[in-house]
Formats: sequence, C-alpha cells, structure tokens
Amino acid sequence: MDESIIGQILEKQVLSAAKAVEDKLDEEIAALDRLDPDDIEALRERRILQMRRAAERRAKWRSMGHGEYADLPEKEFFAAAKASERLVCHFYRDNWPCKVIDKHLSILAKQHVETRFVKVHAEKAPFLTEKLRIVVLPTLALVKNAKVEDYVVGFDELGGKDDFSTEDLEERLAKAQVIFLDGEGPANASKNATKRSVRQSDTGHSSDSE
Repeated sequence: MDESIIGQILEKQVLSAAKAVEDKLDEEIAALDRLDPDDIEALRERRILQMRRAAERRAKWRSMGHGEYADLPEKEFFAAAKASERLVCHFYRDNWPCKVIDKHLSILAKQHVETRFVKVHAEKAPFLTEKLRIVVLPTLALVKNAKVEDYVVGFDELGGKDDFSTEDLEERLAKAQVIFLDGEGPANASKNATKRSVRQSDTGHSSDSE
C-alpha cells in the first residue's frame, strides 16, 4: 500500500480518537455544569468519607506490620497469615538470589500497604518449610485469607535471570491477586515509571536448592 495512503489512514484514526476523547470531556463538563450546589456538596462529603475510610484502613494495616519488609519467626507465621488478608512470605537463605528478591520486596512493601510482606529464614524454620513443601530458595508463598494460594519459585517465572525488574515481580503478584496493581501506599503516587532492576554481582545462579 502506498505510504501516503497509509499516512492518511493513520491521520484519520488519530483524529477520530482525539474527537472521541474531546466528546467525552465535553460530556463530563456538561454533567458538572448541571449539578446544583446541593449535588456538589454531596459529592464533596462522599469524597471526604472515602478518603477518611481509606486513611483508617491504611492506619490499621500499618499497625499490623504492613508497609514494612521484615523477618518473621517461624512460630508467628500462621498468626500473621490469619491477621492479614493478603501476605507475601519470602523463604530465604543468605545467598545472592535471595538478596535480589529482598531488594524488590523492600520496594513493593512500601508501595503496597494493602499486603503484608515478610521473610522467613528457611534453615531456621524446618517445620514450616516441610509443611509448605519449600524445596527451592528463594520461594515466595502467596497467602490469601490464611491459605497459601500460590508460589513463586526461583526466577523461572520472572525471565529466568536475576535482572528482572520490580515491575515484573509486581505483575506476577498482582496476577495471583495478592496485591492491587494500582497500589495502596502513598509511595505509589510518585512511583518512577523507569524499570528498576537488580543486577547480578557474584554468581549466575537464579535459585538455590534447599
């Protein structure tokens, strides 16, 4: 097809899309113009109530350890899983692959206050690792409503290498519905769109068998 014809088709598509957006904005502006003072006040009060409830919810989550990424003793795992509706638990040992996961989860814990992020040292939690059948490290146990619903084992689902981005892991956790993709933490509003990644420094291994 001639390039000029292709250009004309693309131009028409762009203009059509722009017109649709403009029409939508015009409709929203017209709807606002039709509101009387009582309607505007009702909307304002509803918004204030929503903001208050959201603040109360975040405060409750933070009081339960949300917004931080910290070690969790084996004996506290089940209580934590029951207390938080959503929990991501990193079973780790002191090696490079687990440190890669640590860096990403430290970021996500701040952005996703709706979910609690913890880590359990596998060698210090023999009962838990056996019960949950943790074999490969790192492994993330994704818990919803006190039940382990899914696992992320090693880096296989994240490209197979340690240079995956925080967003790659974020999308995998969102797929399991253990986080909300738009986040709940205040840090998410200023989130940099640039891909963040942690590069390999010491070894090429993407995971370690227990």
